[in-house]
Formats: sequence, structure tokens, C-alpha cells
Amino acid sequence: MIRRSAIAVCLGLASVQPAAACGVALLLAVDVSGSVDPFEYDIQMKGLATALRDDSIAEALVVEEAAVSLLQWTGQSRQHMSIPWRRIVDFEDIDALADEVERTPRKWRNFSTAIGEALQVAMRAFVDVPDCERRIIDVSGDGRSNEGVQPNDMHDVLNAADITVNGLAIEETDGNLTEYYRNFLITGPGAFAMTAATYEIYPDRIRQKLLRELTKQLSQTDP
Repeated sequence: MIRRSAIAVCLGLASVQPAAACGVALLLAVDVSGSVDPFEYDIQMKGLATALRDDSIAEALVVEEAAVSLLQWTGQSRQHMSIPWRRIVDFEDIDALADEVERTPRKWRNFSTAIGEALQVAMRAFVDVPDCERRIIDVSGDGRSNEGVQPNDMHDVLNAADITVNGLAIEETDGNLTEYYRNFLITGPGAFAMTAATYEIYPDRIRQKLLRELTKQLSQTDP
């Protein structure tokens, strides 16, 4: 893996080029429904923070001049933008964002799973980053939508807004959740769903997912 010091030198050499517009707006949508216990919530937050600090992901975020935000989602009327859009222009921005993710307190417990409403709230957030070339909602969760509008009912409006939705299915209790995500959640060019069989492997899988999103790979299936 390339060390950050080497990456910084490469970026410094490229700094004479005109600054590019924001390459990607990435909204991280994290499940905090009743099926997620405190230990599992902690795994998600620490796993996300560790993934953001990964050298390859950090390099991609800086090169893309990315905008990143964090949404906690659960039942109807319980969707919260815990971290508004943060602009990434250097590695200090990434370290600050990762620290903020790791410290984010949980907003709710013991509510249902309203994935469609989470997508509605996430979609509206992109109005604040109109300069970003790509728009991605990165959904992770361990259950199917059981309240409110269904996620597939949002596909037409998401596609019209040029927003891609990818999913990481945590199959701790539902061994077919990835298939559900593929059929009802993901949408947009190159959209994909990945699997974390347990919460324990979530940190590694979210790292792989972020790499795949940020490096613009277009395959739609994954084990």
C-alpha cells in the first residue's frame, strides 16, 4: 500500500494543474434500527472511520476533491444527517472526518427499518453539493424495509436526479439480504450490492466497498 507521504508528494507535483470540480459526493447512510445493538453500532462507526483513513481511500477522496456526509436512518420520520457535507481537499480533512465519524453518537434505538424514507432524505441532501460530478448513496444495513415507502419506489426519481445507490448487506440474521438489496435497493449506473456475512467482517467489507465506489468500477454483482 502506498504511504501517505508518497501520495502527498505526488499530489503536490500535480498541484500546478487547474483545480478540478468535486468529483464525487458520497453520502454514507448507516442503519441504526432496533436490530442493531450498541456493539454493532460501534463496529459500524469504527469500521467507517478506519476505512476513511485507509491510504488508498484517502488518496481517492483527495484526488476527487470529494464531499462526504453521514446519515443515520431507522424508521419513518427518524432520519438524521449526523455529519453534513464535509469537503475533502487534503489528508487533514480526512483525519478530521474520520475522527468525527468515530465520535458520532447514536441518534435512535428500537425503531423500524424505513429504507425508502432514508433514500428520500438522502436525495434531498444533494442539493447542497451541486458542483459534484457523481452522486452516490452508500447504504449499509442488516434488515429489509418494513415501514413507509419501499426503496424500489424511489428508483425513478433517484435515476432522474442522477444519483447512484449502492448497498452493503450485513447478513447477520438474514442470509438473503444481499439479494433483496440487489432487487429492491440499488439503482443507477454501475450500482452494486456487497455482502458482510457478519458484523465482525463489516470493517473490511466497507473498506472494499468505498474503494470500489471511489475508483468508479462498474460491475453490478459481488460475492
